[in-house]
Amino acid sequence: MFKIIVKCIIIINGDNMQEVINSFVNNIVTYLQTFGIPFGCFIVILESIIPALPLGVFIAFNMMAFGNVVGFLISWLSTSLGCTLSYFFFKNFVGKKMEKVIKKYPKVEKPLKAVKKINFSNLVLIIALPFSPAFLINIACGLSKTDFKKFITAILIGKLSIIYFWGFVSKSLLESITDIKTLIIIGILLIVSYALSKIVNKKLKFE
Repeated sequence: MFKIIVKCIIIINGDNMQEVINSFVNNIVTYLQTFGIPFGCFIVILESIIPALPLGVFIAFNMMAFGNVVGFLISWLSTSLGCTLSYFFFKNFVGKKMEKVIKKYPKVEKPLKAVKKINFSNLVLIIALPFSPAFLINIACGLSKTDFKKFITAILIGKLSIIYFWGFVSKSLLESITDIKTLIIIGILLIVSYALSKIVNKKLKFE
């Protein structure tokens, strides 16, 4: 029954939807290739400063536009540069303005001192974890005046795994969404999951 539903949806809407998705992905890749590597660098640097932007998607598009090796390298160097800009902004501008305020509140000063004392290996590990809040790390290191040499070296090492992880995951995702069957199956599973949650909630009375 499940297979029949999938086939019916594919026959009715599959071709058109897949065309739209393929066109969108191809247009983004073409746009990147047209404007070249500097633009690919710019969008990744921008993400390092504005954390709401999707780093993984930008890395994936860079890899699709410029190849896995070049896409990886420009994404790695760009995100490292973006983190450095963020670090200097909070160290030299925000930090100086907040210096007196921070000293007045021990509850704020204490964690910043702890950040500064984090050993190099642990800092690399924190940066390298896929779901670490990179923007907050930049802010904390900047405000705590963590040694720049220590910070930039940790960034360059730690970001290697992050770029590879998000590049692999996001590229796989972008390639998957161009297959309409994958989208349909995900949609059906979401509906089934929601329906199942309603049944379980009714039986076990969580709410």
